[in-house]
Amino acid sequence: MNKDLDYYLSLPYRIVLHPAPEGGYAVSIPELPGCISQGETVEEAIKMIEDAKVSWLEIALEDGLEISEPERESEEYSGKFNVRVPKSLHRILAEKAKEENVSLNQYINYQLSRSVGLPPKKPGA
Repeated sequence: MNKDLDYYLSLPYRIVLHPAPEGGYAVSIPELPGCISQGETVEEAIKMIEDAKVSWLEIALEDGLEISEPERESEEYSGKFNVRVPKSLHRILAEKAKEENVSLNQYINYQLSRSVGLPPKKPGA
């Protein structure tokens, strides 16, 4: 199989996003060393890292560098996990979910997705 730019762009590379100390967000793709960017908003940071990924891959292909592929998702992730939280946090989360008219599970899923930079589906939508 010819591993060209389109091949690598089709792979599900993991994006890591975190607030930058000076404001905005820093973003990177761990499997592509040095593929980093930033943005004022989450949306801008994601757009910027996608642009940086294209450039990174183009240069790596031109230079004949080895390009790591993302780890394949394995069966070890069931989509379920248990988390113990203080009663006060449980109460606050349950109240917020009720305000949004969604289940506690939907509300927590939405908030977790937002916190790691995934495009979350609005609760109840």
